Amino acid sequence: MKIVTVIGARPQFIKAAAVSRKLEQVCEEVIVHTGQHYDANMSELFFEELHIPKPKYNLGVGSGSHARQTAEMLVGIEDILIKENPDYLMVYGDTNSTIAGALAASKIHIPVIHVEAGLRSFNMAMPEEQNRILTDHISSLLFCSTDASIENLENEGMTKGVHRIGDVMCDAVLYYSQEIDKKERSQYFKDLHYIFGERGELNKWYLSTVHRAENTDTPEKVRTILRAFEKFDAPVILPAHPRTRKMIEQINEEEHLKNTVCVEPIGYLEMLYFTKNAVKVVTDSGGLQKEAYILDTPCVTLREQTEWVETLNGNHNVLAHIDEDDILDKVNNTVISEEKENYYGAGDAADKLVKTIISGE
Repeated sequence: MKIVTVIGARPQFIKAAAVSRKLEQVCEEVIVHTGQHYDANMSELFFEELHIPKPKYNLGVGSGSHARQTAEMLVGIEDILIKENPDYLMVYGDTNSTIAGALAASKIHIPVIHVEAGLRSFNMAMPEEQNRILTDHISSLLFCSTDASIENLENEGMTKGVHRIGDVMCDAVLYYSQEIDKKERSQYFKDLHYIFGERGELNKWYLSTVHRAENTDTPEKVRTILRAFEKFDAPVILPAHPRTRKMIEQINEEEHLKNTVCVEPIGYLEMLYFTKNAVKVVTDSGGLQKEAYILDTPCVTLREQTEWVETLNGNHNVLAHIDEDDILDKVNNTVISEEKENYYGAGDAADKLVKTIISGE
């Protein structure tokens, strides 16, 4: 059996790390990197530290409008699929790489496997929501993380080929969190000394990511978020995408930020360490919400809705408007339940996924 796997963004690299470890034992996997995340810290570093097999193909698409980026991926992926003639194409999540891979395969009648199927934010203004819905509807095998995802698919008339396996990102978090515990705390600060400079080691910190279009489409929204960060009771570590980082640098010239430490994207193991040990995570990332939940770190999500609705139970994750007062209120005053459910499995989702594919069910 041969499977072509299409990935292109950081969260997909993490999920692929968990699944590829299992796939290599039973079949041939051909990895295609679209180049959607083209910064070295957002791509090559992940392959190295997570021991993901090097992609056989790298399309090098890079940034661009949604239409241009997706179109270039479609052409490149179709050429590869015709050459490789796989039994399946596998995609993860909800990026432009996801929908491009699924469409290219579907058009030439190669069955599509969608990992992390059934997620819904119910906000069609989000490109990610459009991508995940379209991908689900042209997939043959749909692997779901939670019961809510199964229900979402049922509501849209999809029951065939649907499997609840748990979450492959949970597999990765549990696997690699063992690795970060082997490393001395001081080493993380030494490795990232350029971040902290004269601050040295921090005793406490918040971790944030802000990258979604609805939060970064205007400087004023970013400015509102940063003004809230400046009032937190500990520094905010903010790894930022290149475009967002440039916007923050321009705002900093006027605001003179003192509590926000904006840095280039960091590696996955460092990200896990700073997530696991943060006071709270403040983010608009779907993946980081879930990682924070798995690592028992409270989270404030800078969005009007989340596809990971389970994390909201017990206020382990809460939603905040892009409003300075609301962000501060959610960070400082949220009462979190001591009870917490395990929604995402026991770290065996990739095993279940591979067994299902091999069985042909």
